[in-house]
Amino acid sequence: MAKMVFQRFEKKFLLGENQVAQLLPAISEFLELDPYCKKEKREYSIYNLYFDTDSSSVIRHSVDHPYYKEKLRLRSYRSPAGPEDRVFLEIKKKIGGVVAKRRVVLTHREAQAFLQDRTWPDSVSPITAQILDELDFYLQVHDVQPTAYISYDRTALFGKTDSSLRVTFDRNILTRRTDLRLDSPRYGTPLLSPQQRLMEIKCSGAIPIWLTRLLAEQGIYKTSFSKYGREYLAYVAQTQLKNPVAQKAI
Repeated sequence: MAKMVFQRFEKKFLLGENQVAQLLPAISEFLELDPYCKKEKREYSIYNLYFDTDSSSVIRHSVDHPYYKEKLRLRSYRSPAGPEDRVFLEIKKKIGGVVAKRRVVLTHREAQAFLQDRTWPDSVSPITAQILDELDFYLQVHDVQPTAYISYDRTALFGKTDSSLRVTFDRNILTRRTDLRLDSPRYGTPLLSPQQRLMEIKCSGAIPIWLTRLLAEQGIYKTSFSKYGREYLAYVAQTQLKNPVAQKAI
């Protein structure tokens, strides 16, 4: 059964290909490949729709680095997603340094019905009903719609002795602001250079000492990075280049 509630710390790092090549053999002593990673590619793909208001109030609040922020997204692990394919409707919150994520598993058809007019599936478990209530309330308070499509390829590893420790490497991050559907093929504008990788360390407490030492030895330091936040800033910059008068409207 897919996990529906998460609470953890997340640290992010921007790496080059050479840094990843050096780091992976070192961490493989303590981490193993996620079983969802394809054996031949050692990665899987993720496809997301991020929701926001017409004025981009959700992401504008987020990029100001507030103590509390939240965002809604619809995620699939298949592209294009069919009506009966499984998708995840998620609300992700960050309170201080703690990330909390609550999600429901729906078919793509059920998710579209819920997002369009908040039609619930015919039968849901108690925990799904609780999270749907929370999502329903969010949609009542925030007038959001699909705003950005973001997809990427991910290599994921988890701790051999502590499965709550996860390290992921994302590449080929593609974004777009048109054709905002998960049942459309994957395409978009690259968010990073082909040589860059976004590494995330996700854990329930402090980063293990062995991993902290490895990062220090290789000169790898955390950064502030949000895929949707970076996409939004790139979109604003591009819009201002095309139309400087639009700056005040964004």
